[in-house]
Amino acid sequence: MKALVLGYGNIGSVIVADLIRSAPSIEVTVVDKRIFRAENSVFVGTRNLTWIQLNVSDYPKLAQTMKGFDVVIGALPGEIGSNAVKASIAAKVNMVDVSYMPQNPLEFDDKARKAGTTIIPNCGVAPGLSNLLAGHAVAKLDRLENVHILVGGLPEKPVPPLDYTLTWSVSGLVDEYTRKAKIVQDGKVVEAEALGGLEIIEFPEVGKLEAFYTDGLGTLIHTAKNVKSMWEKTLRYPGHVEKINLLKALGFFDEKPVQLEDASISPRKLTIKLLEEKLRKPGSKDILLMKIEVNGTKRDSKTSYVYYLIDHYDEKHGITAMARTTAYTASIIAQLLSQKVIEGKGVIPPEKVATTREIFSKILNELEKRQIRITKSKETF
Repeated sequence: MKALVLGYGNIGSVIVADLIRSAPSIEVTVVDKRIFRAENSVFVGTRNLTWIQLNVSDYPKLAQTMKGFDVVIGALPGEIGSNAVKASIAAKVNMVDVSYMPQNPLEFDDKARKAGTTIIPNCGVAPGLSNLLAGHAVAKLDRLENVHILVGGLPEKPVPPLDYTLTWSVSGLVDEYTRKAKIVQDGKVVEAEALGGLEIIEFPEVGKLEAFYTDGLGTLIHTAKNVKSMWEKTLRYPGHVEKINLLKALGFFDEKPVQLEDASISPRKLTIKLLEEKLRKPGSKDILLMKIEVNGTKRDSKTSYVYYLIDHYDEKHGITAMARTTAYTASIIAQLLSQKVIEGKGVIPPEKVATTREIFSKILNELEKRQIRITKSKETF
């Protein structure tokens, strides 16, 4: 098997490490625009690892580079994720993509089918692992009523001033706080303001947390049919939303440049730069929390499926819980795709991958091997 990993950042580097550790026979090639990242890698000298320096925004070169690989794994920012998907279709190479692109990835389904390729998009933690769990539960029900997702990456303990530390893309974080969230209310898809729907919830082993709407359902908004209520809410320590709303009200997330003496500066870009400097704390221990609740009717009985996940920072390898849950999900699914355990052509969202019991069990078993333990329960009443 020959795998091409796009991007060697916080997530891509962990994907590479997992591929090498879990499947030594895989030949892994990394594409990154900054070659020094590769040169500083702990895997330099590994027999089955090679590097290519390339700007992934160069579409023709990217498509040409992809040819000859069995699977491509995209670990790029959302704004260029669609470019990579288009290139994989042009190269006729299967792809698993972590990025949460602004476009609906199902729009590429027809072209992917015609090219004979399989694209599994939004395959990180949320959307991604959350969709896998929700999709498996949805497939078990005869009639669907509600899909509710709670997810959050947090420091183990609140870290001032925002009681938060950065474990993923800062531009993605700002998008999360500003992009309207698609949710389902009373059976209809509507847009809710980001940070809206605020409530206080009690999370096992952690305590009281804030939960608020974010646009994290991904393809579920299109694939979960006849649902009455469906939303994703992000979790933070109490008081976080008030502080973020203050920044929004003061214009810190505005894109329109403001004039400052002889310079024209975008408040959003400046905020992203400052947040990157102030909130990025390497080595800080984090936790990843997730609760998926899906209910409806099965054999004329009201049935509820609930999944819980609490994952912790890996001190031995220095890997954040956010990176673990994101990268391992993508790595496992890419390996199953290359092994032809996952079949089918076109765009296959994570929630559709999980409808097959055998595949779902394999994914959970592989996550368990990596110490990511998901508890599940079922209630019938």
